[in-house]
Amino acid sequence: MPLIRPSHEQDLAAITRIYGHHVLKGTGTFETTPPSEADMTTRRADVLAKGLPWLVVEDNGAVVGFAYGNWFKPRPAYRFSVEDSIYMAPEAAGKGLGRALLAELMAALERAGVRRVMAVIGDSANAGSIGVHKALGFEVAGTIPSCGWKFDRWLDIVLMQRSLGVGDSTAPEALP
Repeated sequence: MPLIRPSHEQDLAAITRIYGHHVLKGTGTFETTPPSEADMTTRRADVLAKGLPWLVVEDNGAVVGFAYGNWFKPRPAYRFSVEDSIYMAPEAAGKGLGRALLAELMAALERAGVRRVMAVIGDSANAGSIGVHKALGFEVAGTIPSCGWKFDRWLDIVLMQRSLGVGDSTAPEALP
């Protein structure tokens, strides 16, 4: 039975392996050199220090995906808006685990006081990521054509967004 839970330090090797696969083989991220486990440790610590979630999904006891939210931009006015990130191991594709993980991330972000989530999806042909975001209520906000160069070709990014909770209908409470 799959388990979605907060990430732990011991998950970082699997997280690094999963993300490294996407860096080397995919267009969902525009990084071209896989970060080290130390780099991923620093990234995770930064997210958690902001009071934001970093989750993993386990299947048969193995971490097969991770998702987190980080401020959309570093300036304080953006502290109620995050960009989500979700990456799944190739063997987890098509099992519905990504959708369940993203749904739990949205719930955790709402509990953290976030009001808007943005997805910055690498490659306008990334049907899997676009589809899972649409299935969870994200709407396309626009496409920026040919803004990334990877695998000897130009790639677009698709911007998607979704409100959480009461969205922008009231003033937010302060985040830590």
